[in-house]
Amino acid sequence: MAIKYDELMQTRVQGLKASYGDRETMLYALGIGFGRDPLNSAELPFVYENRLTAVPTMATVIGWGASGVMSKSGINYLMVVHGEQRLTLHKPLPSAVDVVMDERVVGVWDKGEGKGAIVVTERTISQAVGGERLCTLMSTIFARGDGGFGGPKDGAPAPHALPERAPDVVHACDTRPDQALLYALSGDRNPLHRDPDIAKMAGFPRPILHGLCTYGTACRAVLTAMCNYDAAGITGFDVRFSSPVFPGETIVTEMWRDGAVISFRAKVKERDVVVLNNGKCTLAS
Repeated sequence: MAIKYDELMQTRVQGLKASYGDRETMLYALGIGFGRDPLNSAELPFVYENRLTAVPTMATVIGWGASGVMSKSGINYLMVVHGEQRLTLHKPLPSAVDVVMDERVVGVWDKGEGKGAIVVTERTISQAVGGERLCTLMSTIFARGDGGFGGPKDGAPAPHALPERAPDVVHACDTRPDQALLYALSGDRNPLHRDPDIAKMAGFPRPILHGLCTYGTACRAVLTAMCNYDAAGITGFDVRFSSPVFPGETIVTEMWRDGAVISFRAKVKERDVVVLNNGKCTLAS
C-alpha cells in the first residue's frame, strides 16, 4: 500500500489518554541505568519515591502503544527505522500524572523509488486536569520501503551541527547485558530487543538495545556530567540515531557546552562506532 501524501498530511489523532505513576517513573530511570550504585545520593531521587524526580526523556515512553497517526499511514513497518527524536519540555515532568495526547503528521518527504521516505510526526502531551502542556515530541522515521509516491523531496528538518573543536566533557555510561529486558518494561516490547531468534532474522547476531534506551542513556550522561543532576534544567533533547548498541556495551558521550546549548554525540567504546549523532540538549535560560 503506497503512501497517499495528501491523506497522510491531514491525519490527526486527538484525545488519547494515558497515565503513569511513581512505579513507572522509577522503572524508566532504572531502565536507562540510574541506580547502579544504590549509595549514590545524587541518583537516588530518580529511583526512590522520596523526592522522586522524572528523567526528562521519560516523555518518549508516556502512553507507549497508544494508537497514533502512524497506525493509519499504510507504511511498510517491516522496513521502518527510527531516524531522529526531538523533545521540547514546557515544564518539568511530574513523577505521576494523568495525560491527554494529540498527534499529527507534520511532514512527509519522498527520497525516490527504492530510496525510502521520511515522515515526521508531532505528539503533544498535556495534563488531563487543567490541560497544561507538558511536552512536545517530534519523531522522524525513515520508511525504507515507501519511496516513489510523488511527494516533496526537499525541506526535511536539518540535523543540529556539532562544534568542530574537541569535546569539553566525555562521560562513559555502562549498559547491562539484561538492559533491553529491563527497558522493555517501560513499554516497547518489540521482540527484536529480547528474542535472539528474532534478532538473527533481522540480521543481528543478538538482540539490540532500544534506540530510545540509548537516547535516555545519553540524557543520563548529560545530567550526570553537565547538569549536576538537575532534571528541571533541561528543556529540550534532540538526537539523530546512527547505529544500534548491543546490551552490555559502554556508551561514551562527548559533550560541548555553548551557553544554553549542550551539543553531544555518543559512541560505543568497544567498537568505536557512533550510535547517536547531532545531539542537542537545550537548557533553561
